Amino acid sequence: MGIDPAIKPRILFFGTPDFAVCCLQELLANDFSVVGVVTSPDRPAGRGKKLKASAVKEFAMAKGLNVLQPTHLKAPSFVQSLQALNSDVAVVVAFRMLPKIVWSLPKWGTFNLHASLLPQYRGAAPINWALVNGETESGVTTFFIDEKIDTGAILLQEKIQLNTTETAGSLHNRLAILGSKLIIKTIVGLQKGNLTPQAQTNPPKLLAAPKLDKENTRIPWNKPLVAIQNFVRGMNPYPGAWCILTTTEGEEFIMKLFEVEIFYVEHSYPTGTLVVEDKQIRIAHPEGWVNCTLLQLPNKRRMRAADLLNGYRFHKKSLIN
Repeated sequence: MGIDPAIKPRILFFGTPDFAVCCLQELLANDFSVVGVVTSPDRPAGRGKKLKASAVKEFAMAKGLNVLQPTHLKAPSFVQSLQALNSDVAVVVAFRMLPKIVWSLPKWGTFNLHASLLPQYRGAAPINWALVNGETESGVTTFFIDEKIDTGAILLQEKIQLNTTETAGSLHNRLAILGSKLIIKTIVGLQKGNLTPQAQTNPPKLLAAPKLDKENTRIPWNKPLVAIQNFVRGMNPYPGAWCILTTTEGEEFIMKLFEVEIFYVEHSYPTGTLVVEDKQIRIAHPEGWVNCTLLQLPNKRRMRAADLLNGYRFHKKSLIN
């Protein structure tokens, strides 16, 4: 049996980055009562290491919402603060794992919005890895939180089709909008009592979405051309797919790629050779060429290849690995 739709549910919101801001904004736009916003503590950022608030905190404070920034999620004082809010449901978007003492508090439960079609791409970076793996569709999922990461019973899902020029940045923005709408549908469904949670069933090939780090964001030059292009798309705009450029003098530095074109042609260059020709920066591959159209060198901004070459000269016979 559902809850009286005339009663405005009391919502507790957990989130930190821009992706979560879009969802919090949608809740307010639909006149939901957000009784508390939990976000991460302010952290040092920039060269001066000044404390910086999360995107969610900045938005919530501007809207006059009640903001909580616990250091420890199990701290008795924090749990008591949540109890006092008397929430009906908690919504989690891009926040760290919650302990049971927290997610079990709301009357209707706590659900998470995940930027993938679960059970695929459980983990911290579902948007990136879906593109890296060349997926043709993606989407968002709402599910009840349980003791494990991204394994709870599914409430609702929405799918979208992906194109070959999609980047992590463009997909992030599309899924944030799609996810914000799905949150509204989920809350309404819970209030009406017409949602049936479905336990997740793992497919034969389960794909993960681990946190991005220095190692797993390095370009895998041993893979096919299309896989390299997908990898670059999946790391654009952040953190950027990277490789090491080595000069004939033995100098090494990191080069980041944000956009590439691929060409299937025969050539005689050794794999990894960097060739500058006709205002293009190309890297030799057994299947053809990777044309670097948007890149970044150390201590420089991201630049189009033609613009970079106006004032920069690569060493002859430079190699990429």
